[in-house]
Amino acid sequence: MSVENKNLEFYFEKYKNYLSLEKGRSRGTIKEYLRKIRIFLNWLKQNNIKKINDDVIYNFRIFLNNKNLSLKTQSYYLIALRSFFKFLKKRNIKTYDPFKIELPKISEREINILTDEELNRLLDSPNLDNLKGLRDKALLETLFSSGLRVSELCSLNKDIDLNKGEIVVKGKGNKFRIVFLSQKAKKAIKDYLDKRKDDNPALFINLSKNKTFKRLTPRGVEKIIKFYAKKAGILKKITPHTLRHQFATDLLSSGADLRAIQLLLGHKNIQTTQVYTHLTNKELKQIHQAFHGKRRKN
Repeated sequence: MSVENKNLEFYFEKYKNYLSLEKGRSRGTIKEYLRKIRIFLNWLKQNNIKKINDDVIYNFRIFLNNKNLSLKTQSYYLIALRSFFKFLKKRNIKTYDPFKIELPKISEREINILTDEELNRLLDSPNLDNLKGLRDKALLETLFSSGLRVSELCSLNKDIDLNKGEIVVKGKGNKFRIVFLSQKAKKAIKDYLDKRKDDNPALFINLSKNKTFKRLTPRGVEKIIKFYAKKAGILKKITPHTLRHQFATDLLSSGADLRAIQLLLGHKNIQTTQVYTHLTNKELKQIHQAFHGKRRKN
């Protein structure tokens, strides 16, 4: 059975359920996939395109490029489109072949890693004389100790067993894993919770002046990290994900097994985790350059 573009709207609605029920995608992922496909469908309508072929896909890529989107962002649009066309193909609906969509080649991502001194300055920057500072200290220590994604951090509740220091989190694809808290993280969380006087179940909340406490959002956490990076005098671009990178490189540099780090981070494929080997290789190169052959005569 073939499908005209006007009928893609019908399958677009079914695709939403497919992402949720069959693929187990998170709400955030579903929202982004649907938004990108909606832009594609609107573009088809605006250009009065009735049939999708190679030229159409190519022209859509030109459309994305003309919007000054990065190659990485353009790639996300194409990934969403491939997913949509795969969904149609599974239902024997004849449309564009998803395997003909090639993703742009993206250069290896640059990851900002803090020095030990910078990391300590960041973690020690909150003022522990007030609840906000205690919250932010607990937040920073938890991120570095656990390697959590910012969305996972925001979903935590305060009913944590600090004696065990283990947290079961639901990550990407609704998959569960265990992360661990360091002694410093456990102490920081305890000090923070001891000062909390509200009934909100969330671990990290927005401490508003009108006392309508709400769960912190990823955007709120980003602002907190940015504030303390500036306070600590760190000029690098620092985000919540920076502390996730820091967690992984700290383990790898100390001799942890790559497979174990993959499990702790909740990566589906070990290839994703291998990016950190490049970072530690840079450190090894610096060590080699600093110490190797110093006793040889010129």
